[in-house]
Amino acid sequence: MMRMTVCKALPVALVLCQSLPVNAVALTTEREAELQNMLVQDCGSCHGLTFKGGLGPSLLPAALQGKPREFLITTILNGRPGTAMPPWHPLMTRQEAEWMLDKLMPSNDHATD
Repeated sequence: MMRMTVCKALPVALVLCQSLPVNAVALTTEREAELQNMLVQDCGSCHGLTFKGGLGPSLLPAALQGKPREFLITTILNGRPGTAMPPWHPLMTRQEAEWMLDKLMPSNDHATD
């Protein structure tokens, strides 16, 4: 009986472990302020200071809604080849890219993977 319970629980545990970031550490208030500044100044320089679009597309929740979370995070970290969107992975971690995405879409209205 014990063996069957462990076998049923293992796939669930593996899925949960895959969704946890490795070495996840809470962002400091100072780093959050730096990321907020980067979002407004750096992202805003192409996407518009109100995020309605400019050189880059709109970053408003309605424009991002329905796009898979993983796609958006990958875009932030790796950029978009052939466009003006640069890769930001040299300046931020995946956890920080997720934090930025949560700031852009506070209601979590993006599709899950």
